Amino acid sequence: MSNSSINVAKFGGTSVADYDAMVRCAEIVISNPSTRLVAVSASSGVTNHLVSLANDSLTTEERQAHIDAVVAIQHKITDKLTLDADITDGFLATLEAFKTFALQNEFDDKASDELLSFGERLSSYLFTQVLRSLGAQSLRFDVREVLATNSHFAKAEPNVARTRTLATEKLLPLLENNIVVTQGFIGANSQGETTTLGRGGSDYSAALLAEAVDAKAVYIWTDVVGIFSTDPRLCAKAAPIAKLSFDEAAEMATFGAKVLHPATILPASRSGISVFVGSSKAPEQGGTWIEKEKSEQAGIRAVTQRKNQILLTLKSPEMLLASGFLARVFTILAKYNISVDLVTTSEISVALTLDNAPNASRPELDQACLDELSEFCHVTVENNLTLVALIGSEIQLRHGEINLMGVLSEFNIRLICHGASKHNLCFLVEQSESDNVVQAIHSRLLEAC
Repeated sequence: MSNSSINVAKFGGTSVADYDAMVRCAEIVISNPSTRLVAVSASSGVTNHLVSLANDSLTTEERQAHIDAVVAIQHKITDKLTLDADITDGFLATLEAFKTFALQNEFDDKASDELLSFGERLSSYLFTQVLRSLGAQSLRFDVREVLATNSHFAKAEPNVARTRTLATEKLLPLLENNIVVTQGFIGANSQGETTTLGRGGSDYSAALLAEAVDAKAVYIWTDVVGIFSTDPRLCAKAAPIAKLSFDEAAEMATFGAKVLHPATILPASRSGISVFVGSSKAPEQGGTWIEKEKSEQAGIRAVTQRKNQILLTLKSPEMLLASGFLARVFTILAKYNISVDLVTTSEISVALTLDNAPNASRPELDQACLDELSEFCHVTVENNLTLVALIGSEIQLRHGEINLMGVLSEFNIRLICHGASKHNLCFLVEQSESDNVVQAIHSRLLEAC
């Protein structure tokens, strides 16, 4: 089989939540003969129990309750399956290993990664069996044999070159005559220790594997029909977007669209691999294609929001006509592993936005960091803000193109950032107003299009 004809499919937790859901997904895989590699998430609900188990303060009874819940989710699926001998042996051994491991009392990041990996490891056995029950030639493959990462537990960085070498050696030969089922979200460091790519990293895993085997496309199957112009729970007239460029999709994922993990676009864009996002519950309804070509449609395509933002304002008269001020600021932020999203400057001040979401990859703004910054400038911290982003192509605030100021005149805007990219225009609003802001923008600028 030529590598260029291979497709990779990824199924999220709701898509493999139970037996019926797995059957629907297996039928999607079988219906496309080019789909040779499948990455699955943990069955819906399992990861939440595993995260709870990593809490060292649990009593033995509480710990056992979470273990029993995980086992029950899996057994609801196995009760409807006849497991082949190789699946039975692997599945039961993994389940017993999980029970034993989950009863320990201390979980650092390394142990937590091992614990969290059990969800994907278990569901991949069952999905392999479901494929076989429908007549497919299917094998389960442990992704830790090929997806190489560093040892940054809880948010590991992939070694792309090493992953490609291992996939060429161990994975590609299996794709010729089998549908290979593997796990999203997890990998292994050079010592063979289990790592994870961070919450939601299954999309990223699928794209990395697609890149490693030179796939033509990666299909991200989830519970929504593509990427929408905004959150359909906020706007009833939100509509799926048929096609996005890599740049537009990257901006949407970064600035709040939760359908796609932001890092997914990196390997796809790097290798020119098309990405499809669709619903495993309604595959016939199509979805969103993300491709290299620039969008033919200039203007705004979507509006997103990302809540729990911090606005950090640093003011110093010494900044006037001085060099090195920003370098000093960013050196301190890097020291505390703080990632900045938006930056605006004036003659004597700089304003920065930081993500303070509960699942953010970095720690909250540290007091020690603020103390260091305060040594050479006045520091102001504002919380409870939302970053709203307009996403599209060739967005420019030219007269007659975007009547944004008219739309926003009734709201209090704390900061506007535009110009660094023609694919976004971002601004901060009070979190209590953000839903109304998104609804107003979508109603007046998108629904009229």
